[in-house]
Amino acid sequence: MKYSNFMEVSFKAMSVNEGFARVCVASFCVQLNPSVDEITDIKTAVSEAVTNCVVHAYPTSVKGDVVLRCELEGNNVSITVTDRGVGIKDINKAREPFYTSKPSSERSGMGFTVMESFMDDVQVTSNSFGTTVKMTKKLASVADVEVG
Repeated sequence: MKYSNFMEVSFKAMSVNEGFARVCVASFCVQLNPSVDEITDIKTAVSEAVTNCVVHAYPTSVKGDVVLRCELEGNNVSITVTDRGVGIKDINKAREPFYTSKPSSERSGMGFTVMESFMDDVQVTSNSFGTTVKMTKKLASVADVEVG
């Protein structure tokens, strides 16, 4: 039987929670015995996705929530980061390297490029009610995990 598991957490879109999100996903993925490089890739991509929520989703001082879901299916890791913020007006433009909607805040505009570099697939959906980033990565080898 194929191994399957998931977890989901919700937290405020505050920069101090970015580290929590990284550790949370990394800790959950450890059950599949990924390589250090694979865990580093996953943590980096999660960091970028959560940082985008913190910086862009809630432009007012009132910070909304970020929902982080991680699913394990066989040797595939799927991570979904969702906010209920203002959304992305032009997803294609936002995914261009070095594009930033906040150049005055010294943003590099490399968030989506970094996510795409470290994960096998990155899908972005957005509207005026929020944004969802779904990232997937196939791990090279998976430990024998007891199912059930």
